[in-house]
Amino acid sequence: MTLFSLARRNVIGNLKNYLIYFISMIFSVVIYYTFVSLRYSEEIAANVQKWEGMKSVFTQASIVLILFVAVFIWYSNSFFTKKRKKEVGLYALLGVRKRKIGTMLFYENMMMGIGAVAVGIVLGTLLSKLFAMMFLKLLDSAVEVSFSISSEAIGNTLIVFASIIVVTSIHSYRLIYRFQLVELFKAEQEGEQVPKPSAFSAVLAVALLIIGYWTVFQPMTTSAQMGRNFLIIFGTLIAGTYLLFRYALIYILKIAQKTKSRYYKGMNMISTAQLIYRIRGNTRMFTMIALLSALTLCAVTVGSSAYFTITKEAEEEAPFSYMHISQGDSFDGQVSAMLEQDKEHPIEAKLDVPIIRVTADVTNFYYHPSSHSPSSVPIKLVSASMYNRTSETLDREGQVVLQDQDIAVIQPKYSTFTLNEVKRDTISFNAQAGKQTLTVQQLIVRRMLPWSFPDLVFIVSDTLYAKLLPGSDEVTYKGYVVKNQGSTKLTSNSLMMLKTDQNGLSSYYSQYRQNLESAGMDIFTLGFLGLVFLAATGCMIYFKQLTDANEDKERYAMLRKIGVSRKEIRTTIAKQTLFVFMLPLILGVLHSIMVLKALTTIQLISGEILIPVITTTILYAAIYFCYFVLCLGASNRIVSR
Repeated sequence: MTLFSLARRNVIGNLKNYLIYFISMIFSVVIYYTFVSLRYSEEIAANVQKWEGMKSVFTQASIVLILFVAVFIWYSNSFFTKKRKKEVGLYALLGVRKRKIGTMLFYENMMMGIGAVAVGIVLGTLLSKLFAMMFLKLLDSAVEVSFSISSEAIGNTLIVFASIIVVTSIHSYRLIYRFQLVELFKAEQEGEQVPKPSAFSAVLAVALLIIGYWTVFQPMTTSAQMGRNFLIIFGTLIAGTYLLFRYALIYILKIAQKTKSRYYKGMNMISTAQLIYRIRGNTRMFTMIALLSALTLCAVTVGSSAYFTITKEAEEEAPFSYMHISQGDSFDGQVSAMLEQDKEHPIEAKLDVPIIRVTADVTNFYYHPSSHSPSSVPIKLVSASMYNRTSETLDREGQVVLQDQDIAVIQPKYSTFTLNEVKRDTISFNAQAGKQTLTVQQLIVRRMLPWSFPDLVFIVSDTLYAKLLPGSDEVTYKGYVVKNQGSTKLTSNSLMMLKTDQNGLSSYYSQYRQNLESAGMDIFTLGFLGLVFLAATGCMIYFKQLTDANEDKERYAMLRKIGVSRKEIRTTIAKQTLFVFMLPLILGVLHSIMVLKALTTIQLISGEILIPVITTTILYAAIYFCYFVLCLGASNRIVSR
């Protein structure tokens, strides 16, 4: 029998143990192949406005996936290596040379990797059309996608995964050289020391998490505040999570030991002692899975939330179907003529919106735009009557009434201040009529001009506007409202070719399409990456629990001999397995809620996120529950044998 045939028989004989690893790795290959094939798709490139930007997103997602899959495969390989130590020691004891043993392990790992990659590429090729159609559906593009085989995607996938598999196979080859024979036979007897409790570290863990959660609710109105707060949030959550699992969890279990009435009930004593004994080995895994769960839940929620608020976001960034700064009769007439030629989208309303542009001192105003000195910020002034006419044109409710020096501020996009925070704040600037100091009395949440930075627009009384007009820099925005503005692709694309910094031309459809493509891209990539992370982290817990079950099977056999029933043993294993699966998941959900709250504060997420959060969490927990059931069944079978 050759080494290759022996390696093949070993792989086939252990296929049941390798099945979860195979499925997870195949899924990773399929997703990577999908990203690469979409990046090379000419049909998709022809129907996406910002395709170059999307290609870079696919590339970045592919790199993230490569790094994560490499870590996952390395971890899985380490699991199989540890499980095979005794078998490898037996080969050495029978006189098989180390080189031949290493070669056999190399063959085994290569076979598993090649098999997973081959199946993954075949499935990816067969499903490529489906994934492309899903992606275009998210982009609302009615394009018929033909079935095709991307040689570039296949080559790219083969190179990436071949590199990973070769490295892990070499790692397997060196197993026989890294350990003495006695160490290989005692691999299953290597235990973990009971971690020593540290009151200081436990208190520090709780304190760090409290500081991180508290920082979420602090003001983040400037870029400096955002950078500082998010650095504190991420730093404290990462450190606090590790210390919580490493030290604070021990104290919780120690307290459970001291609760005698519950501790000595049934098999609780065994369950608690086993968990304490395994804390050190599970700390890094718990920490990584909790943080990855939080990252996945946040990413998927952000992507889905943005996708379902596309229309609202487009209306905020481009209130009119079309709008531009007047550039004289020639340009204005050209724009008007192009719109009138579009008979499928007739003009329903026109409006000229004059505004005054000044440079103001907003030192005494709550909100300071980043990259501008508070003493010199470009702002726009519009009269109350013009704002009211704009609201009527856009079919909005509410009228603004102002007195003399009182002003209203229109809520800038990406800001979150309230009326109480800005009421009676002042801005000042020099005008031909003298220095003006104006007091904020109202906050308006609906914008009227296309978004530009800095996005500070103030509404003043008609009397004050007339007073400030002489000698001021007044420009007129021309706005158009057309029928069915969400389907003006041809006219919008033609008009946007005329856009310059001077005319500030904006199109609702262009903004809507840009948001749709961005949100569709996010939900597609983040959703699939999240599934890969979920599959891989569930696999890691699965492998770890099987390792523990193999090490504990003799202890459970001893319990059976002294009269413990199989039902009690199964209950004990179920409690431990549920604890291992639930703890990082619960902490990950809490972390994700806090991070989402921070992202909502800075308006990186707008709109309702409660439904996306609940839906994502339920789906995530449901998939984890499936892993829990599989893991529990496998652990019971190991212990029963």
